[in-house]
Amino acid sequence: MDSHHPESDTTTGQKPSEECAVVGYYGNNAFINILFGLKALQHRGQESSGMATYDGSIHINKGMGLVSEVFKSSSLPGNIGIGHNRYSTSGSKGIENAGPFVISSSLGYIGISHNGEITNAHDLREELKKNGYIFTSSSDTEVMLILMASEINKYGIYDGIKKAMFKLKGSYAAAILINNTLYALRDPRGYRPLVIGKNSDGIMIASESAAIDTVSGELIRDVKPGELVEINNGVIKSIFTIEWQHSHCMFEYVYFARPDSIIDGREVFNVRYNLGKILAIEEPAVADVVIPVPDSGRSQALGYAVQLGIPYSEGLIKNRYSDRTFIMPDQQSRYNAIKLKLNPIKSEISGKDIVLIDDSIVRGNTMKFIISLLKKDGAGKIHVRIGSPPIIAPCYFGVDMKTKDEFIANEKTVENIKNEIGADSLGYLSINGLKKAIGISNLCTGCLTGRYPEEIPPFAKPNYT
Repeated sequence: MDSHHPESDTTTGQKPSEECAVVGYYGNNAFINILFGLKALQHRGQESSGMATYDGSIHINKGMGLVSEVFKSSSLPGNIGIGHNRYSTSGSKGIENAGPFVISSSLGYIGISHNGEITNAHDLREELKKNGYIFTSSSDTEVMLILMASEINKYGIYDGIKKAMFKLKGSYAAAILINNTLYALRDPRGYRPLVIGKNSDGIMIASESAAIDTVSGELIRDVKPGELVEINNGVIKSIFTIEWQHSHCMFEYVYFARPDSIIDGREVFNVRYNLGKILAIEEPAVADVVIPVPDSGRSQALGYAVQLGIPYSEGLIKNRYSDRTFIMPDQQSRYNAIKLKLNPIKSEISGKDIVLIDDSIVRGNTMKFIISLLKKDGAGKIHVRIGSPPIIAPCYFGVDMKTKDEFIANEKTVENIKNEIGADSLGYLSINGLKKAIGISNLCTGCLTGRYPEEIPPFAKPNYT
């Protein structure tokens, strides 16, 4: 994945963006199965899409845009392949950074699709350059691939990958193709999800189980944190597992993953529903109706409404086909951009006190304008409730949140934030409530506390000089 400064889009810039989606497949109709898997995981990356398959030779197609735009008519042969949807979190945008990355080595072809962020990529790149390796992109995925190829050349596949894992820092969930064998690899802390499933054609690995559902498959299990899994001739074999303390990303459950996915044994919808119920216990409000910010607040809003016995309503309708807006020069233009993206159902808004639920507030711009939109259409009191704790610190493990300045909660009280967004009241879920709803105590909460599971190398931080 690759890092750039976040875009300041009024209507979409509030949310942190995910890093990437990976898919791998071994079996019949590999191209079609990977294609459907990538389409199911389009939400994890819309910048570029790509695929590499193998049938004795390597075949690659990748380009900028959505899966449907890149693979309009092309097909790739072979019964094994890997696919990638990208959103850059480290390096620049551009076709040179689109995945998958493939190289030809003395062993044959090695390809990788990677979801996450290698925090020490700069240092590793410089070290590899000194040893004569040449890079064609600014992507940390290419660093990971060349490091692995170097170690594999010296120690063989299993030991080489293990040696590389001990040198890599940060997060990675990867689908790896080495000639006619497929591998699944997850970092020892398990920051990013990776699952294994099967259908009538063969075996799939993917960032989320929803991809497996899309090809009429069944989920077999998660790839364990620190595990290398080999898939060949229909056989799934666990090669090794490096045991470290786990630090699953809480944002996968709060926002990134599809609600119909199952991650580390937990259905995402059920987790979000419980987030809403616990939020209602911790931060109750008296109101006529509970309304979610679509689409991200729906599951939490339903849990909140059920817990307090307040009617739930879809009071905001999202225009799924509105164009992405640019940076607007004045308040009226920004208001019009929100109106294009979201429109209230007036009968559900006018004259009613509302609990407005969203999964998170990052910059606060969108929430501020939604509140002004609702009040302009006759809403009474608006009680904002957020299904996660305040975000106060950057993420260095694959989420596009890199500078403290962009966080509305940075060095502000809840009362300050309430006044800034124009709400009548504001309540956040607690960190303990978050852990209880997810059912995992070993979470990465660095963006909530500023304390990270591992040391962050200086070059991983923005504005490093």
